[in-house]
Amino acid sequence: MIGKREKRKKIFYVPGMISLVLIPLFCFYHFYKVDAFKDERCISINIPSDSIEIGNFLSLKRDYQVFNFQNSLDLERNNLNKLQFALRNLNRTNDTIKGIQIHLGKKMKYEVYIRILDIFIIEKMLLYTQYKDDFFVVMLPKPKLSNTKKIVPIVCGYWEANKDYFLEEERKAKLKYTISLYEKYWIVFLGYFGIVLINIFAVVKFNKNQNYNQK
Repeated sequence: MIGKREKRKKIFYVPGMISLVLIPLFCFYHFYKVDAFKDERCISINIPSDSIEIGNFLSLKRDYQVFNFQNSLDLERNNLNKLQFALRNLNRTNDTIKGIQIHLGKKMKYEVYIRILDIFIIEKMLLYTQYKDDFFVVMLPKPKLSNTKKIVPIVCGYWEANKDYFLEEERKAKLKYTISLYEKYWIVFLGYFGIVLINIFAVVKFNKNQNYNQK
């Protein structure tokens, strides 16, 4: 005869479960408060002062299409999309009659300024300048083709030309940043790992004692 199998009560090690749940939450909260995962970047911007070059640039007569920015990035998204489409069309047609003027309003947020610079890079706009609170974007006539030796224009410092190099540098920078985080907070990870081991041993010992007492 096989004896009736008794249903045993499930065993939970409450202190260990609390530690495994709460300690990671406290760690993530600490990382959030100290901006441990904040990724800071910058771009190089060179704006010429009021000089002869600015005067020569502004002397180019164009029928400017004006875009006015006065708000935050969320409120200006539609206007930014229109600006990007206009720049793309200007570059595609190489229109030397029209131009684009971008007015930077007093209430415009800095994030909109950065987005405008991003659009210039995305649409490969090479001829633009900022004068006071306005950007001016124009196109120049393309050189006439002749039977002479072909000239290939090269834009020094252009990101796309060195894309693989910059992506590799960015990957190395992220890896270095991740390693620095582990080096800075290694004691936190080590402490959490130690608590996990202690809780595992405690649960095993607790279960063995319960099984021994039930025999």
